[in-house]
Amino acid sequence: MRKSLKNIYDFISDHLYFYRPDLEINGEKYNSTLLFSLLTTVVQGKQLIVGEPGLGKTTSAEYICSVFYQIPLGTIWLSEVAGHPEQTEEKIVGRPNLGLLNKGIESVVWSNFVQLPVKIVDEINRLPETKQSIILDGVDRGNWQYLNEMFTNDEYCLFATANYQDLGTFTIIPPMLDRFDVMVESKHPGANISYLIASFYKKDELLRHEKYERELNKLLNDSKLSYEIKIERIEKVYAKFSKHLEKMGLQPISKQKRKAIQNEIEDMELDLDANAFLRTLISELSFCYKYGQKRANEKCEEGCHFTGYLCHSIKNCISNRFPISVKLYAKALAWFLGNKKVNVEHIKTVAPYALSHRLQWKEEFIAIYEKETRVDPLPIYLAKVAVDKVLERYGEQRESIKEALAVAYDISQGKQIAPLEGDHPIYWEIKRDLGEL
Repeated sequence: MRKSLKNIYDFISDHLYFYRPDLEINGEKYNSTLLFSLLTTVVQGKQLIVGEPGLGKTTSAEYICSVFYQIPLGTIWLSEVAGHPEQTEEKIVGRPNLGLLNKGIESVVWSNFVQLPVKIVDEINRLPETKQSIILDGVDRGNWQYLNEMFTNDEYCLFATANYQDLGTFTIIPPMLDRFDVMVESKHPGANISYLIASFYKKDELLRHEKYERELNKLLNDSKLSYEIKIERIEKVYAKFSKHLEKMGLQPISKQKRKAIQNEIEDMELDLDANAFLRTLISELSFCYKYGQKRANEKCEEGCHFTGYLCHSIKNCISNRFPISVKLYAKALAWFLGNKKVNVEHIKTVAPYALSHRLQWKEEFIAIYEKETRVDPLPIYLAKVAVDKVLERYGEQRESIKEALAVAYDISQGKQIAPLEGDHPIYWEIKRDLGEL
């Protein structure tokens, strides 16, 4: 199954999405957009893809989802939600079945966006803030409500794209941003690769199949079929399209295999260093000595003893969704690379992409780094700088931090010993958990 995933990555790299690698892990080079998009489909995650117009933000997600879920590209196109101010709940989620409504019966005709496991919102920041709430609960839990009915996805992933701010864009509301597990940038591939892309202008046809697209469209719009029968018939069309993909050398992954992969990833464990480093990172992103925790409406005082840590450089407190995202994607990355456990390198690789859209930096921190030479957009670059700084501090105290955590565990099990002392916020967090502060 791991080989099948790498086969998908290589096929898309060779035929559909052209790029420069911008990520190195264990000596191997990858493209962050393509790699994290693949991991997002695997773990049923949520990914925000930012970038300039026309640089493959939406198409990269379409290609990955088409191959991974074995859905023809044309069907995915018909399921996408376009971000614009006039978007409505009836276009995104569902509409009343007018035929039945005339008979006094309430029934919902669900949209393709709701029914398919692939959920792509194109240019989400062109949805006004009030319209973003339409999809908030659905993308979070897979539960979609309209009238008195609910539709639940047992398998789904979300991709949303966003151009950089211009006159036609709105702010993505913080609750929506926090629901994205990771944020990546779809970068320009460079002059030479960009020049060659014109030779592949019909590349979409590789993942098209008009016959199967018509079959799927008919099934998705059939309001008379029960959901169970509809899904059963849709899966049969997916299986036929899978045979089409196999002719191109792809190794499609069935629904059963997708579930097996997710179970294997879930069983991956963090080694001691990965565990301790992630706790250390979270402590710097949430700790405040004076006020108990970081809060966006409370400012750090000058001269605080913890000025040298991230808690002094950010405005807001990191949410509990952050460690969930990091652990999920780090496990998936370790599994994809064939490692037996999640190590610090996996956490270090994933964390900036899980942090970049969640943090509100103080202006003085931004001012230090915004003019530096870099290849990443500023939010991702700042997150990488921050993670590197915490990793450096962890490296200096790793044995002490691991010992402090071990001692804390012993105390929680009833041992009458004192917790370890230290300057880092992690030591103070341990004392708070033990009721020492």
